[in-house]
Amino acid sequence: MSSNKIINKSNKTVVLFSCLSIIIIVVALFVVFMVNGEKENGQKEVEAASLTDLVIPKDEITQTAKFYPIKAGSVNMEILAVKASDGSIRTAFNTCQVCNGSPRAYYEQQGDVLVCQNCGNRFSTDMIEQQRGGCNPVPIMKDEKIDDGANIIIPKELIEKNTVLFTSNWKTR
Repeated sequence: MSSNKIINKSNKTVVLFSCLSIIIIVVALFVVFMVNGEKENGQKEVEAASLTDLVIPKDEITQTAKFYPIKAGSVNMEILAVKASDGSIRTAFNTCQVCNGSPRAYYEQQGDVLVCQNCGNRFSTDMIEQQRGGCNPVPIMKDEKIDDGANIIIPKELIEKNTVLFTSNWKTR
């Protein structure tokens, strides 16, 4: 009889230890999945919230165009800013209105002109933001941006609205 008590006591210990082990494993798996789920959701929220207004400090803009890369969701975009000969700051989306759709539909500066890397059209920096249509950078007009005295602010809503100007293979060589 005493050997049965020892076996039963030993079996109870094994069963109890096994149950506790299973509970610990289940809790650990639950915690791991919850943390990973929060991390993925958190990353998605950060991605979605990462697009903000573009703030361009006016004191960093010169007659040499400055290019500001932006990622709106999965779309790579770029805004350019340059000081015109009259001292005003001109802004545009760095994509050609006519060549749009080509991976090379963007401008690079050569002297005082911007050159479309797809068609070769040369566009004076003084003409940026002065006209829409044709083979030129897509202007960001005065009424579409905010000048607070120290900065030019391009609203995120305007950026999001213009993602259609940029193809998935934009600026690939």
